[in-house]
Amino acid sequence: MTDTLGITALRTRLEAGLGGAARAWLDQATAEATAHAGRPEQPARTSVPTWELRLAEAGRRCGADHADAVRVLLLHAASADPATLARIYGQGTAPERRAVLHALPHLVPGPEALPLVEDALRTNDTRLVAAAVGPYAAEHLAPHDWRHAVLKCLFTGVPVDAVAGLPRRARGDAELARMLSDFASERRAAGRAVPDDLRRVLSLTDPAGAGAPAAPSGTVTPSTGEE
Repeated sequence: MTDTLGITALRTRLEAGLGGAARAWLDQATAEATAHAGRPEQPARTSVPTWELRLAEAGRRCGADHADAVRVLLLHAASADPATLARIYGQGTAPERRAVLHALPHLVPGPEALPLVEDALRTNDTRLVAAAVGPYAAEHLAPHDWRHAVLKCLFTGVPVDAVAGLPRRARGDAELARMLSDFASERRAAGRAVPDDLRRVLSLTDPAGAGAPAAPSGTVTPSTGEE
């Protein structure tokens, strides 16, 4: 695990917003996930572990606003490894995939899960894109891929506040500045407005760090879930 303190804070905030029945369900589901932790993945199995079934129940049991956080907690309690995360992501609904992306910085210290981030960035689901550019991407995406992730946010209207580590990674990035300038020129030539977020990121590429106020460095607090 890479962020136990973050998980503890997440659970504290979550429990403050849950009613008694939802908290009881969460306690049971977390205990089931914890009991499963450490067991090796079994590719040939025919049944789905109970704790994984709870991922699908999260919105119904705890409310859509809390579903992402619940799923992150369950994935962490189960100590889901990259293979398990990839399987759940591949088989899951969009909200379950989003939760896997939010869980990555808590569970995967290395770049092994980058294919999941890259897959999410190929979609046009703005909530998946926003989850994909979180702290895990900030830590592990190669410069070329990270620049294109920033442009993806601008193309799809995802606020750049979602991009974790933006001021740090953008500072002094001349190639990102060139790409942003080209994009702005294309929009002007097409008679379209240049997004304020583009100007904001472009200012952050200044090597001296001058320009617009720095965008938040991103948080690992999951976004609102949906069933």
